[in-house]
Amino acid sequence: MERQKYKARYSTKLPNGDFLSLTVWPGKTDPSAEVVTIQVRRQGAEGWETVGRLAVYRTSDGRYALLPERQQPVTGSTPEPEAPAQAESYEQ
Repeated sequence: MERQKYKARYSTKLPNGDFLSLTVWPGKTDPSAEVVTIQVRRQGAEGWETVGRLAVYRTSDGRYALLPERQQPVTGSTPEPEAPAQAESYEQ
């Protein structure tokens, strides 16, 4: 299974050391739709932990819907950037 590639990702380090990030993903069933996630993560004793997360689905015709919270937060999956602010975009 191929790992999904995000369309855009922005991240900044907050004054308390946490990271605030926004990521735009293509929709799984409709590639022209998007999922926008905003999360706050911090380095904990067992690796990176998600402190808070918000996900919104944007349909291909521009309607928005709040997605339900995940049952278990993502932890230790990816390292956070060391730079104070970062932006990446991969438009096709």
